[in-house]
Amino acid sequence: MKILVIGSSGQVARALSAQAGGHEVIRAGRPQIDLASPTGLADLIGQAAPDAIINAAAYTAVDKAEEDIAAARALNETGPAALARTAQALAVPFIHISTDYVFNGLGGAPYAETAGTAPLNVYGQTKADGEKAVLAVNPAALIVRTSWVYAPEGQNFVRTMLRLAAARDQLNVVEDQIGRPTEAHALADALLVLAEHLRGGAEGGLLHVTNAGEASWRDLAEAAVRGAGLSTPIAGIPTSAYPTPARRPGDTRLDISKAERDFGIVLPDWRESLDRCLEMMGVSGRRA
Repeated sequence: MKILVIGSSGQVARALSAQAGGHEVIRAGRPQIDLASPTGLADLIGQAAPDAIINAAAYTAVDKAEEDIAAARALNETGPAALARTAQALAVPFIHISTDYVFNGLGGAPYAETAGTAPLNVYGQTKADGEKAVLAVNPAALIVRTSWVYAPEGQNFVRTMLRLAAARDQLNVVEDQIGRPTEAHALADALLVLAEHLRGGAEGGLLHVTNAGEASWRDLAEAAVRGAGLSTPIAGIPTSAYPTPARRPGDTRLDISKAERDFGIVLPDWRESLDRCLEMMGVSGRRA
């Protein structure tokens, strides 16, 4: 199967190439395509002639989005909608990646796909609006919500914690926000399976896909730092002690039962995938 991935340099895009197996993955990003100015989409898709499209491009700078609203909306809403419309016109199955931040974190239990969205910040709002815009123009599209994505490369929480732990005497990490950490390669495996299902006629809509288990940001930091053999103390702090421009939801655990029930997708526990990530980074096996 030939898969066109929009977003050439992001964590998920690179992971899709790494996990491609027998699939052919073509990554397209700037200057080939810019979702902030999505022209020439039909030509790009026509030339690639893919069996499926996965949109892994997004504006993900949560705090910066509070001021850079137009750019966040272009990359998270209007651009994906244009891409989804073109995919439908060319009869190409389309997967769009979204986020747990479409929820306000006040539900008290894992969010099912049917739960109403209520974002707390601009990033979450543009992603929620993007979901609606994509499905409005392409009802057959599949929206895959995921959460807390990290990878062996790029800018992400795990890599930041390891860098800071090696340089500081102590880390202070928020412990009253919980979710489901998701390693990009594990997510990529699931996306490839879903692309096959869509090509085979599976229905679109909303689907939650994350690693199994749950954690706070402090839990994730602790597991990463200890897994890399570092003994830096890690203190848990409340969200109120670490103010940011964008409000963060407190509990964005996603209910992932539909992915297993409808598609047979079960990702490993987040600790297992974290260990694999640390191995890929070359820092595992030195637990303090």
